[in-house]
Formats: sequence, C-alpha cells, structure tokens
Amino acid sequence: MDKTWRVIDTGLRPAAENIALNRALLEARQADEIPNTLRFLRFRPSALLGYHQSAEQELDLDYCRANNITVQRRITGGGAIYFDETQIGWELYLTKETLGCADMEQIARRICVAAARGISALGVEARYRPRNDIEVEGKKISGTGGAFEGNALMYQGTLLLRFDVEKMLRVLRIPAEKLSDKAISSARERVTNLADLLDQVPDLEVVKAALTGAFTKEFGVSFAPGNLAAAELARYQDALAEIGHPDWVNLIDLPAEDMPILQASRKFSGGLLRVSLAFDARAGRIRQVWFSGDFFVSPKRAVVDLEAALRNVQLDGVEEIIRSFFARQQADLLMLTPDDFAAVIRQAVG
Repeated sequence: MDKTWRVIDTGLRPAAENIALNRALLEARQADEIPNTLRFLRFRPSALLGYHQSAEQELDLDYCRANNITVQRRITGGGAIYFDETQIGWELYLTKETLGCADMEQIARRICVAAARGISALGVEARYRPRNDIEVEGKKISGTGGAFEGNALMYQGTLLLRFDVEKMLRVLRIPAEKLSDKAISSARERVTNLADLLDQVPDLEVVKAALTGAFTKEFGVSFAPGNLAAAELARYQDALAEIGHPDWVNLIDLPAEDMPILQASRKFSGGLLRVSLAFDARAGRIRQVWFSGDFFVSPKRAVVDLEAALRNVQLDGVEEIIRSFFARQQADLLMLTPDDFAAVIRQAVG
C-alpha cells in the first residue's frame, strides 16, 4: 500500500462545483489516475437532495428562493440536507484494497472512530455513534456516509463549526409543528457545534490538521499537500457541464401532491402521540416520519433515532421495524409500547 496519500482543500464553492468534484475524484480513483486522497471542502448555502429525491417533495422551495439557498442534487443517495459556510466537509477517496474490506458498516466504524479522535484533539470528547454519526455529549456534531464506484470508495463527513439547526429545518418540507419554537429548541438540544463547545471556532487550518493527523495514525500513512490533477480537472469539467445544468436538479421531478404529509393523533395510556409522515402511496413506502405529542421517552433522542429507522421503509414492515428498534434500544417508554407508535402510523395512512 502506498504510504503517502494526498490531501487537498478545494475551498468554498457553489454546490454544483462541489458535487462535480465528487464525481471527478471518485471516477479518477476508480481509474487509478489519482492516489488515495483526503479532501476538505465548504459549500455556499445549499439544499442538497439525495440522488433519488424530488425537490418539490423534499424541500420548501419558497424558503430556499427567498433566502438565496441553491438547490442541488448529490451523486449519492440518502435524504436532503442543508450545507453552508458554518460547516466544513471532509472526504476520503480510497480503494477496497486500502480498507481491506467492502463492508460499509465496518468501514463507517473505522473511519468515524478515527475522525472522532481528530475532533477530540480540538478539545472536546467526540465519540462514534452507529451507524454513521459522531457525537459530543450525546449531541450530533458530524454526519457521514459513503458510496462505492467499482473498486473505489468515497466516504464523506461534515463537521459543524457554527451551525444553527433552525435554517436546516426550514429548508426541508416538514410539518409546521416541527418549526414551532418548542420543536426548534428541542432540535437544538440534539445537535452541537464547535463554537458552542469551545466558545470559539478554531482556525480552519487547526481543524484540518487535527483530522489529517487522525487519519495519518489510523491508516499508518503520511499526507502530502497536492492539487487537482489534469485527469481530475478534465473529469470535473465534464461532470460540471451536466451537474451545473437545471436538468440535473430536475432529474427526478415529482409533485408534492404525490407524497402528501399525513397526520394523526391518538391518546394512549402512556400519553398523547402525534405523527406526521410523508407517504409515497404508489410505492407503499414511508419516506419520513415525525413524532410529537405529550408523552415520555428517555433518552429523548430515542424518538429521533426511531424516526431515522423509519425513513424510506415499506409500510407493510413498520410494526416489525419498530419492535426490533426498541428491542435493541435501551429506552424507557413508561406506559407507551412499541405497538402504540405503529398504531398511530397506521391511523395516519388509513
């Protein structure tokens, strides 16, 4: 294995350029045109769709337009996210041989544990939380994910520097109650950033050095600063011609009416439970779920984790997913039961 890897910083860019670079670097690593690479990047305000998503169904496009937030589509799957200058991104472009396996769960654990050590070097206690988050004091500070292209892997992560979760929520097409003062305050309790933890944002060079050092130790390599190679630049220009065109963002253009947000509430012995869910009736799939109401669950983040477990799942399997979730999760529901959560979902869809 090559003991010297490349590190590059492509700076603050519009979303189309960053996504085009994702494709260029991943293809170039697959073609063995570039070495293993660590890339740092930043975005101008952007709402980023997953590859298979429709902007009309996922985003509040009026809010995006009013606030000069660019809508763009990623080359990877997953859900819509908000990205701006208050975050720094890091990406690894590696091969399966480098990693010694192609199991994404193992890869995520290895890379996230290393990244958590790097974040901890900045003066906080960061920990990996399966499947692909990094947390400080139980609050998310970094989300990650990966994708293969043949023999090559792109593994991406973010680090929240000075981030306000309210803007992230307002970018998304979600129920109005999730934008109440109480709901926003609750969301802020589950997310943190370096500015709040350290009373300042460390210099970006310090942040990059901490992460680079952690990956140096994890993989037993050294990093040499580099620039984009000619092969990457050629691939980048080709990718940008497609990704920078409106047809790319509109690649999947489905009306919001095809994925309505359904709602229901029901009083159980354990309290009042409300649900809002985005439901794709044609596919019989729950795209996203939001729970609220007057009930007790500890820890509080268990509800958020359940919402994540119910993202993009078949309605037919919802009961088993919820039961399995609580069987694995050490959560105190008081008088609520897993079947109560399933029942209110069924009520909303029915």
